[in-house]
Amino acid sequence: MQCRRGGIIRIRTENVILTARDTLPLPKGKYIRILLSDEGVGIPEEHLKKIFDPYFTTKKKGSGLGLATTYSVIRKHDGHITLESKPGAGTTFFIYLPALCGISVEQEQAQEHPYTGKGKVLVMDDEENVRDIAGEMLKHLGYEVVCAAEGEAALTLYKDALEAGMPFDLVITDLTVPGGMGGKELIRRLYEIDPEVKAVVSSGYSNDPVMAHYTTYGFSRMVVKPYKLEELGKTVREVIST
Repeated sequence: MQCRRGGIIRIRTENVILTARDTLPLPKGKYIRILLSDEGVGIPEEHLKKIFDPYFTTKKKGSGLGLATTYSVIRKHDGHITLESKPGAGTTFFIYLPALCGISVEQEQAQEHPYTGKGKVLVMDDEENVRDIAGEMLKHLGYEVVCAAEGEAALTLYKDALEAGMPFDLVITDLTVPGGMGGKELIRRLYEIDPEVKAVVSSGYSNDPVMAHYTTYGFSRMVVKPYKLEELGKTVREVIST
């Protein structure tokens, strides 16, 4: 894979078997190991222990959530991620995911998903990768999806659709948007233009007061990030159908 600045990213996958001798915090068994290597400047040793911490970043415009989200997603799939890096020698990430045995592609495709549905959904999240993932999941489940990167844009899209007689059936909104309108303010503004609005609040932090008491703030349901297809599909279908 060729990068814009001329570097090269190498991606390799391989089957591995972990035994009791391995030091990884994973049960022994069969895994898929994904290796991603670059030719960058490397990561300073003092940053290595913080690299997966939420909000840790060395970039001026970075959110510090990219690798933290990656770590969370992999852990929720019963996997593990680690890395090796030396200044001037590049970085290699090692991702371990449990190998799935016994299910053919034909069998998987033949299984009808129980949480498919129909409707128009507006997704608001400041993280592009989260918007993309949510959008693809919802489209896979049968929904029409429109995305917005922050609250003001979502509010405009919702208002325009309402005035055009093609309203959204549901809004899924990120709770917190650094420097912009988040879910708490967005739901308040949405109720001003549509008292019948249906909205789901989402966040990576399930212990947030708004997530714990979502109905108090006007939300129909809440869903925790990273999204799981079944949980997201079930939530969306239940809210739209009520």
